[in-house]
Amino acid sequence: MTALAEHGVLTGAAASRAAAIALAEVLATRHLVGGRLRRVSRDGVVGEPVGVLEDYGCVAEGFLAVHQITADGRWLTLAKELLDVALAHFGTGDGGFYDTADDAERLVTRPADPTDNATPSGLSAISAALVGYAALAGEHSYRAASDAALEKVAPLFAQHPRFAGYSATVAEAALTGPYEIAIAIATDDPDDPLVAAAHRHAPPGTVIVAGRPDQPGVPLLADRPLRDGQPTAYVCRGFVCDRPLTDPDELITRLGAPG
Repeated sequence: MTALAEHGVLTGAAASRAAAIALAEVLATRHLVGGRLRRVSRDGVVGEPVGVLEDYGCVAEGFLAVHQITADGRWLTLAKELLDVALAHFGTGDGGFYDTADDAERLVTRPADPTDNATPSGLSAISAALVGYAALAGEHSYRAASDAALEKVAPLFAQHPRFAGYSATVAEAALTGPYEIAIAIATDDPDDPLVAAAHRHAPPGTVIVAGRPDQPGVPLLADRPLRDGQPTAYVCRGFVCDRPLTDPDELITRLGAPG
């Protein structure tokens, strides 16, 4: 879902964007049962196995990606609900996360593996989603939860870096802010040059939303007016923004500048 959304905005492939949105709909309507994720489905029928931490992190991150390409507040809300479940049922109590929920099938040892492999660990995935949600919604408690989780995995960066690649990218994004780019546009045009410049030149981990000013359910677009009737980009950190830009070249220069 996240890969399809990113491919769509980077290449302009409408089919990829549509596929990301369709996949998000399937997950939201079939795999969310009573507010909790189910892990598998077949032929449209959801199975009994319950979601583990990596499911909550990856699906929340996917919903955030779809929120960014649609400026639809529904996906931001769904991501928040998943993160709230993860915080309530997977937390270790000291900033870390278990891989299974506190009300899942009881195991001899409750796993909490922070290492990345072919796919991100649950801790890495949930940390990425927490950072992204905090940047998109301006809710600092989620950023604090991510910082606490990344502190748990930080020793791996030096000791076993091959098994901490994804969490390291999340930490890098967190250290840069991450950037928040709000682009106020008069019409829903994903191919606007300002939108394209933001997606192609923003540092990794940046969150980008393009939509109408003050669009409901999209905190990043609140109080972000058009400038002289033109599409306008606001480059922010912690919802504190630089001067608005209307020229794609100026935006590219700003995104390439240190700090």
